[in-house]
Amino acid sequence: MLMKNFIVITLMLTAISFALSGQNAEKKWAIGLHGGTNEHRGELGSDFLKSPFYANGGISLGRYICPSFNVGLQGTLGEMGLWADNYNNYLTKKLDAALMFSYKFNNGYIIKEDAMFAPYLTLGAGLAHYSDSRGFGSTGNDFIVPLGFGLKVNITDWAAVQYQFLYNFTNHDDRDVLAVTQDKGNDGYFLQTVGVVFSFGKAKDSDKDGVSDKMDKCHETPANVQVDLSGCPLDGDGDGIADYLDKCPKIIGVKNLDGCPDADGDGITDAEDACPDQKGISQFKGCPDTDGDGIPDKDDNCPKEKGIAQFNGCPDTDGDGIMDKEDQCPKDKGVKNLNGCPDRDNDGIADKNDKCPDVAGIAANKGCPEVKEETKKVFEQALTGIQFETGSDVIKKSSFPILDQEIGRAHV
Repeated sequence: MLMKNFIVITLMLTAISFALSGQNAEKKWAIGLHGGTNEHRGELGSDFLKSPFYANGGISLGRYICPSFNVGLQGTLGEMGLWADNYNNYLTKKLDAALMFSYKFNNGYIIKEDAMFAPYLTLGAGLAHYSDSRGFGSTGNDFIVPLGFGLKVNITDWAAVQYQFLYNFTNHDDRDVLAVTQDKGNDGYFLQTVGVVFSFGKAKDSDKDGVSDKMDKCHETPANVQVDLSGCPLDGDGDGIADYLDKCPKIIGVKNLDGCPDADGDGITDAEDACPDQKGISQFKGCPDTDGDGIPDKDDNCPKEKGIAQFNGCPDTDGDGIMDKEDQCPKDKGVKNLNGCPDRDNDGIADKNDKCPDVAGIAANKGCPEVKEETKKVFEQALTGIQFETGSDVIKKSSFPILDQEIGRAHV
């Protein structure tokens, strides 16, 4: 009757486990179902790996503590006995339960936590109850200390196959006939099981984005922000700036401009940049001013020379109102009708072409005053009578009276 009830409970737990299997990947609780053999060791000898087979079945409930440790409860129900000969043998029903602590090798230091093969060591403490004994076996209770190892083979993130080997130390020596006559220490028994383990539980999701903390690479995502399978905010253009922070979510941009592009790298977004392919300044909406004259290059007719707005950025060095490239005397303040050249004597002849720049003259005389005909005649006559020292340009003293006479005429 007891075995029948155990089978019913086992089937129910199996159904519950499969119902729970569709939950989140981070599952800290586990239900296990197992079956195997009890193998006695006492004064009659050891039944380890010998027939007959004393079967058992059981259940377990485990809880994840940290990557290295689990804690759980484990119970089995079945037969245990030993056959030495027709006179020395016993058979009893055994129900045991223990609190188990396990050290896992798949803790991320020795083996990866999500590894398929997960070996572990386990130690526990509990009770064993013996009943309906036949032969020399006795009924009663034992305090037990299970010690052993196991191997879990993870099939999925919620289902695994598990093998476990335990030796159970007890505090009594009266489960077989020789307990009274010989002293070989307390009885004990081996417990070998194979079973399945189903993991379940609600995963922790600190930022409430639908991705468990264990799988979440971005733990502080704001509420109502769309995330990818890693729990990180979506980044449609792949520029490293989440869409919810990106003012240009469909175009690759830069962080300091909230995800908007800046092709010329001048710190002004392309959408606001009047010259998006030329590095410029904010004063001119992203356009450059190469010569620094306050006129952007796109409006500057002389972008490499500092100029003035009057001439669309071209210079007027002498400030005469004529731009240098049209000024024939760019460093001397002049007049427009002489192409920017000065005329000090105002005779209409530019100083650069005027042989007498400080005396008004005529063009025919290269800017010098006009000479009257009678004056020319006086000088011609004078020159004919003037004598010079031999081999020299020095006028002889004898010619001085002639010069004085002719000069006096010229002034009359």
